[in-house]
Amino acid sequence: MSNDDGVHAPGVAALHAALRSVGRVTVVAPDRERSASSHSLTLDVPLRANRISDDVVSVEGTPTDCVLLAVKNLLAERPRLVVSGVNRGPNLGHDVSYSGTVAAATEATILGIPAIAVSLDRSPDGRFDYGPAARVAAEMSLLVLERGLPEGTLLNVNVPSIPLAEIRGVVVTRLGKQVYEDSVVKKTDPRGRSYYWIGGQSSTWAVEQGTDFAAVGAGFVSVTPIHLDHTDVRTMEALRAWPLEGVVPRCDVKGPGAP
Repeated sequence: MSNDDGVHAPGVAALHAALRSVGRVTVVAPDRERSASSHSLTLDVPLRANRISDDVVSVEGTPTDCVLLAVKNLLAERPRLVVSGVNRGPNLGHDVSYSGTVAAATEATILGIPAIAVSLDRSPDGRFDYGPAARVAAEMSLLVLERGLPEGTLLNVNVPSIPLAEIRGVVVTRLGKQVYEDSVVKKTDPRGRSYYWIGGQSSTWAVEQGTDFAAVGAGFVSVTPIHLDHTDVRTMEALRAWPLEGVVPRCDVKGPGAP
């Protein structure tokens, strides 16, 4: 297990408890919140790992660091599954590009290990009950362990913030389209200098059937398969029709030393 909210986050505790019914679990998570860290590795400073208990380790790094260290060094054996979450807040649409929660699952997928990222939608009153999402994660984990995942594919799971009995079901979805509003806030310090906060209030999204936004908004669990290969195959064909030979200018070489 890993996450991006930090090793002491309540979502980690709930997921850890739920996954014990699935198998032996080890938590390797950041020592503090690393939200929106994306798929970043720490290359400029050394990393320290601190064992909190027999099955919980904190790492002074990103979620990606945590999974890489766990698989390559910290764990006695290679894990059969990596589960990241439960994240405080959803990871829908374009959020997957920023999310440290999704990045932890991405790193596991790169390492050839099946992986699930699990996030909990925000409730209207601002409270987070991680129990239902943790139960969903445990059931999804059993299915992935039984059936496996295609090579290079991870699952991004988002759970509505409602009681388990009120969840309407599970829907396989695609990523929706999202636009952040007021995502950069400009302020002025007491000395008159400007400073900026990134991460203002979000967001609007296109209401499209079949998307993760539509599913969670309607009370369903959204399961979106995400593949590591970002290649746009359709555009490859279109690019082959471009006059690409002109991109690299060719000079008439007239002799030794000619420019």
